[in-house]
Amino acid sequence: MTEEKRRSGWFWVCVGGGLFIAFIAVVSVVAYFAVQSIGGNTSFGGDNIGVIDIDGVILSADKTVDNLRKFDQDDSIKAIILHIDSPGGGAAASQEIYKEVRHIRDEKKKPIIASVESVGASGAYYIASGANKIYANDASIVGSIGVIMEWTNYGDLLKWAKLKPEVLKAGSLKDAGSPTREMTPEERAYFQGLVDNMHSQFIRDVAAGRGISVDTLTPLATGQVWTGQQALPLHLIDKQGGFRDALLDTAKQVGISGEPNVVKPARKGRSILDLVTTDADDLLPNPQQLLEKHAGFYFLWR
Repeated sequence: MTEEKRRSGWFWVCVGGGLFIAFIAVVSVVAYFAVQSIGGNTSFGGDNIGVIDIDGVILSADKTVDNLRKFDQDDSIKAIILHIDSPGGGAAASQEIYKEVRHIRDEKKKPIIASVESVGASGAYYIASGANKIYANDASIVGSIGVIMEWTNYGDLLKWAKLKPEVLKAGSLKDAGSPTREMTPEERAYFQGLVDNMHSQFIRDVAAGRGISVDTLTPLATGQVWTGQQALPLHLIDKQGGFRDALLDTAKQVGISGEPNVVKPARKGRSILDLVTTDADDLLPNPQQLLEKHAGFYFLWR
């Protein structure tokens, strides 16, 4: 065999080995993202406690409500714990989650517990109040039963830039809340009426969830927050303790002996294909969107 033939043979061996290694690498990456997309903890036993995290600002109810329904329909899940660390968020989103929590608690009769980590305020407290029991640490922040509506008025900036907005409307309140001008007395009264109505809904629902009268709760509904230690004698929480306390107490309540299995909702990860096909606007926000701040109603502690 000539020297040239030997070199040719080694060349193809190297090429084949390189292709095999590349194939293994691709399979490994695909497998990794497949596992990430499945996510969650899966258990085949019947001694399971479902845990749903509610953290950060609440902007949408869809995902949380969907997870609540899945856990409610799963007979292997004996109880649900809402692990809360949130200052609240959108009024409607908070209210929608609260209603699903009450549905599971009152109609489905599956125990549902709220465990407040650092913060469970405003819309997050709204949600927690629908549970059978609320746990909070001594230094946890809870409460903030109030409504806020705000936006930035940049009318003077437009004047400085010599820009003048032109508006055509039918209905005196159609452009109420425009950030380009001052509010009229009529508009201020209009918005205050909406805020007051939402506040009364907040008080009514929390009172019903906590099993106390509206008259008892109303003096506490000033937007103020309390520590877990302060909240206990006010009947805003049921027990001082962290997530571990809530987990073990709940397990005991539903007849689970020993260490319960903790099951969390499946978490969908992003694959390489998702990153390739995702619209760039979803990854890199439009600068105009960063500047916009729309008027809205929030159950939010700042």
